[in-house]
Amino acid sequence: MPLDDTIAAISTAVGEGAIAVLRVSGPEAASLVARIFRGAAAPEKMEPRRSYFGEIYDATGLIDQVLLTIFRGPQSYTGEDLVEISCHGGILVTRKILSLLLNAGARSAEPGEFTQRAFLNSKMDLTQAEAVMDLIRAQTELALRAANEQLAGHLGRELTKIQDELLTTLAHIEAYIDFPDEGISPETGKMLLDRLEESGGSLAKLVATADQGRILRHGLRTVIYGEPNVGKSSLLNLLLGYDRAIVSETPGTTRDTIEETINVRGIPVRLIDTAGKRSSKDSIEQEGIRRTELQLAQADLVLQVVDASLPLVERCLACEAEVGNVGTAKQKNRILILNKVDLGIHPDWESSPGVRFSCRTREGEEALNQAIWDFVMTSGLSSQDFRIAISVRHQACLQKAITDLEAAKAGLANNQLPELISIELRGTLDAIGDVIGRHDTEDLLGRIFSEFCIGK
Repeated sequence: MPLDDTIAAISTAVGEGAIAVLRVSGPEAASLVARIFRGAAAPEKMEPRRSYFGEIYDATGLIDQVLLTIFRGPQSYTGEDLVEISCHGGILVTRKILSLLLNAGARSAEPGEFTQRAFLNSKMDLTQAEAVMDLIRAQTELALRAANEQLAGHLGRELTKIQDELLTTLAHIEAYIDFPDEGISPETGKMLLDRLEESGGSLAKLVATADQGRILRHGLRTVIYGEPNVGKSSLLNLLLGYDRAIVSETPGTTRDTIEETINVRGIPVRLIDTAGKRSSKDSIEQEGIRRTELQLAQADLVLQVVDASLPLVERCLACEAEVGNVGTAKQKNRILILNKVDLGIHPDWESSPGVRFSCRTREGEEALNQAIWDFVMTSGLSSQDFRIAISVRHQACLQKAITDLEAAKAGLANNQLPELISIELRGTLDAIGDVIGRHDTEDLLGRIFSEFCIGK
């Protein structure tokens, strides 16, 4: 992707609003905007970081009154000259201004190209660039905090520190390649092995945050499960705060999965309502039950809903066999919800550790939130430190780094040739470099920035 041209895009979301913002970045940003802007000062002569009032014109006349702000490179988001145009937020007016910019010589920006230029101009590392989209997509305060911590460069600095330590070790190893007659002494070998052990431990700690990062970015995949008419859809509607699913006394009303996201004390929770599990000859209901089973297999957490007003012996035997001893809620990733307690609790459920709940009276709502929170906290998510929460891409790279590092450690412990140890260490460094962007291959960058919205 060329960096010597000037790009333009609408940076605000599509739709009507009070204002919209267009961005222009590149060596000709100011002079290009000057062709369509009329104001008290020409864009090339404007003071940076100061807004100027003016008007945008085309061949037919006035298009809009705008505010123009110029950021001079390298003190800008992209690291190059950047102009922001704040106009009225109508769909037509923003598109007309963008069309004028393109006709004046700008190129339409690709998705994520502004942030990609910031990365390529060393304004941020690759982890910080990815954090920009995490920030935009954050649905809870904890996810927002995690994105801001990564945007501040905590993950990049941690990996750079590990990388520097490995480079020092690699320098020692490769020194012996230049002097093949001198083997690595036991004392030096132990010192180098200790360094690799320390680096490996640091990498392992980062990989351990993958689940934390996945939950914060994509939500805790939570399946609402149970037999027909136990209150699954009612529970979904109550937790959402509005009627999303149809509630009916007719068994089999829910035929397909319904998914929505809620915020439980800062944790994004993806609620998935499923078809009730029972024996059925209806082909559509059977498909719904099949999808229920697929959701159960992929769930982080299962909210097992039962009708606590009925005896346990009247429940579906097929469901009992599948989920185990529901009455004792032994499954680690399940929270048992004893629903309909407003109708009274049957003696079969009196000793159960499940959450007493009523969709009608909202009894137990806070207890359920606490149970979900406790589950997440005991699963390794920390509410105190969100500086590091790696993504799936980071996880794959770092696991490769650990694999190569283990091979290097084994080679050092077995007194292998320094050349072989060096190859494994370079593989480790390359994998870490892929995370922070030191090896910015075209395919890697294209895959990452293609997920960005245009104008960012």
